[in-house]
Amino acid sequence: MAKQNVAEQFVDILVRAGVRRLYGVVGDSLNPVVDAVRRNSAIDWIHVRHEETAAFAAGAEAQVTGRLAACAGSCGPGNLHLINGLYDAHRSMAPVLALASHIPSSEIGLGYFQETHPDRLFEECSHYSELISSPKQMPRLLQTAIQHAVGRSGVSVVSLPGDIADQPAPERSASAAVVTSRPTVRPGDDELDKLVQMIDAADKVTLFCGSGTAGAHAEVMELAEKVKSPVGHALRGKEHIQYDNPYDVGMSGLLGYGAAYEATHECDLLILLGTDFPYNAFLPDDVQIVQVDVRPEVLGRRSRLDLAVWGDVRETLRCLVPRVRAKENRRFLDRMLKKHADALEGVVKAYTRKVEKHVPIHPEYVASVLDELADDDAVFTVDTGMCNVWAARYISPNGRRRVIGSFSHGSMANALPMAIGAQFTDRRRQVVSMSGDGGFTMLMGDFLTLVQYDLPVKVVLFNNSSLSMVELEMLVAGLPAHGTHNVNPDFAAVAQACGAYGVRVEKPKQLAGALKDAFRHKGPALVDVVTDPNALSIPPKIKAEMVTGFALSASKMVLDGGVGRMVQMARSNLRNVPRP
Repeated sequence: MAKQNVAEQFVDILVRAGVRRLYGVVGDSLNPVVDAVRRNSAIDWIHVRHEETAAFAAGAEAQVTGRLAACAGSCGPGNLHLINGLYDAHRSMAPVLALASHIPSSEIGLGYFQETHPDRLFEECSHYSELISSPKQMPRLLQTAIQHAVGRSGVSVVSLPGDIADQPAPERSASAAVVTSRPTVRPGDDELDKLVQMIDAADKVTLFCGSGTAGAHAEVMELAEKVKSPVGHALRGKEHIQYDNPYDVGMSGLLGYGAAYEATHECDLLILLGTDFPYNAFLPDDVQIVQVDVRPEVLGRRSRLDLAVWGDVRETLRCLVPRVRAKENRRFLDRMLKKHADALEGVVKAYTRKVEKHVPIHPEYVASVLDELADDDAVFTVDTGMCNVWAARYISPNGRRRVIGSFSHGSMANALPMAIGAQFTDRRRQVVSMSGDGGFTMLMGDFLTLVQYDLPVKVVLFNNSSLSMVELEMLVAGLPAHGTHNVNPDFAAVAQACGAYGVRVEKPKQLAGALKDAFRHKGPALVDVVTDPNALSIPPKIKAEMVTGFALSASKMVLDGGVGRMVQMARSNLRNVPRP
């Protein structure tokens, strides 16, 4: 049997760690690794058109599966293109291993062609970033990188010079064990005792939930029932906590709606569950606050805490719920549920009158119809900007759907690349990219990746020919819109020229049929929907600091853009309120 080279050994270790795809663009220093992938039937090389797409796709795959995913870039400019997608994966806590191939090892530090220092460049967007300087070092270093990515839920970067990748691999007496899953973390008894005392002493408790409540829906509902607590959520918590939730009071933040703001400010005790909600202007400063998170470094960095609890949300609540005293008084909960329903009733009216006849099409209407027609287990990938608003307001979670976006990093152009990674995990599952025309055109070249691999991603393009979220920021700051207008082609024709299914929709009555046809199509499809750039209604009392940078204020309804089926959910929850 021929002796392995370092690249082959590298790929073998990735396979043992559960990696099934390596997203990237081939080139020079990366060639030994690409060739090793070609000769290994357990892993596929996924050829994308831009390395940024590779990183976004790997991050989405990791978020959908919960397992390690990987991407790669060749030396210098190639791996530099990875950096934006890696920032997003890292801030989304997606376990991703990035291979940054490097110039010849003998030339490092000498100003060689395409020289950068990837081991330094990626430090801020990774838990671990190191250079392999000898073949003997590689197995242990790669194993360490994998364990950082999996164990700490984020990115690890390995820099590998092309000449070292091509050298003979070191002899190993046994295969190294690779960690591929995380344990649960239970808080200490002292913290649990303090939390029990605080909950028992509080008359009004509110739970505010983030992405850390994934897998803990039942436990959150059990606690809410026992202490009669309203339950609000951040955007990243929506898919995990809003469905089957009779205590739901909506979302806080600039994109928020309902009574979440009131519930967090009018309680005696606010419990932050698995959320690193960044907008501290929306958090109260005059109530007791407890934060529960598996990452100790985020405890207390957004607001003053009365108690910090280091633990996995699900495991913490399993320990906590049997120990707290059940509350009988639900006046606070019922008042918040009514406020929530009233708020949604007021918002929805403006977008339920004659929307089927409005031209250009209301984007809210597009999102509402999409929500109704999409599969119950669809994966939605969402572009940053106004598509975030429509997904937050209209895509209904049910415990099976996924909604993935650049919700922590806030990058443009994420939806299409993320859809690629999500679709590769399961070709039979419906994947819908909710793309804005600005984000789509930024990485439009990778629409060809859908065609090349015949990935059945459905791109629903909200085409208002503008960077409308930026226009909103300018408007609120008292500036005229400038540099935000896009001159766009007929995107349906572009899709057809690429070899995909494409249809353009300009009238509301065409929308449902176009979406149904696209969903029935077995390959990639694009629905180019011409939407109204002026659909967003702005309240008269809004300050620039509420929008600029999303570092917001105490406004309860900043973006008045409809709420879709959430009003029905709120009405349903009101049935739980006792009548006098």
